[in-house]
Amino acid sequence: MTASGHYDAYNAFSEGMRLLADDNAHAAVIALEQARELEPAKGSVREALARAYFRTGRFAAAEQEFIATLDIEPVNDYAQYGVGLCRLKAGDRAKARGHLRLATVMRPDNPDYRAALDRVTAIEEAAGAPSGIGSQGIESSGIVSSDGESPETEST
Repeated sequence: MTASGHYDAYNAFSEGMRLLADDNAHAAVIALEQARELEPAKGSVREALARAYFRTGRFAAAEQEFIATLDIEPVNDYAQYGVGLCRLKAGDRAKARGHLRLATVMRPDNPDYRAALDRVTAIEEAAGAPSGIGSQGIESSGIVSSDGESPETEST
């Protein structure tokens, strides 16, 4: 990567993060996709793009980027949380619970992770479904607002 290419990736990433902070996730996707093209092995870029995809309702793409983040940074608790939320959106509570449990174990002091895990358990108990069986999705869980945004939890 040339110095110019690294600078361009940094600028695209910075712009994408600014747009995410300004609640302009659709524009952030464009900037962060450019950053990913220039720096595909940067976990921070992949995680930010996953967040932008999630906020725009592109849950399958978000999950792919969260998984790519985990391939680069296996101990990224926020990426585990993100995969869990994406699996919930897909109606797969069993896999969601596994990822949310990992995120919670990795960062037990994070109340958003604990709340998401507790909510999955409550949904399953209310549905009378053992270990993730059933079709109720995240829309009724309260974990993500109706506009598709995840709780604002920053990874470190």
